[in-house]
Amino acid sequence: MPIYSSMEDFLSELQAFAATEFRPSEVYRYLSGTLIKPDSLETYISFRPDRYTRNLVYKDETFELLVICWGIGQRAPIHGHEGEYCWTRVERGSLRITNYRELSEAPLVLDRLKEPVNGERGYLDGPADIHEVENLASFGEAAVSLHVYSHPYSECDIYDLAKGEKRRIRLAYDTMFGKPVSPQAS
Repeated sequence: MPIYSSMEDFLSELQAFAATEFRPSEVYRYLSGTLIKPDSLETYISFRPDRYTRNLVYKDETFELLVICWGIGQRAPIHGHEGEYCWTRVERGSLRITNYRELSEAPLVLDRLKEPVNGERGYLDGPADIHEVENLASFGEAAVSLHVYSHPYSECDIYDLAKGEKRRIRLAYDTMFGKPVSPQAS
């Protein structure tokens, strides 16, 4: 049975993990057993009709916490996490998560590590290095996920299997600390 935590208490626990270098097994155990109280998430939930949104909750030099909101049919392409630990947990709705490993850069070859998982509330994936996340239209409802990154980064690699290329993109936030931001500010 999961424990429900306020966002404030949740952040305090993550800060304690950051002080001990984010031991993956300890973080996984905590994230597996602790859900955010739904009313604590509301400040950070923001949807767009054309794409998923990245909503910054907390960031310092040791870790970053995002709430990502997924409309029906929205997806993040296959992307990397720059060798940092990344945990993704479904807070509302359902998401399909597929993990990969890069076998070759030229030509680009990725190995799917296991069958995609359709995760519902409480499903935890990670720590992941390369993955794809999508809210399938067949799920029929919007979804919200929580993402913990062991070290913040401002760029990541996108893996385009159709074109056989990997390219670097700059990341941005749609909201920061519950307030909308302009693209230049993120």
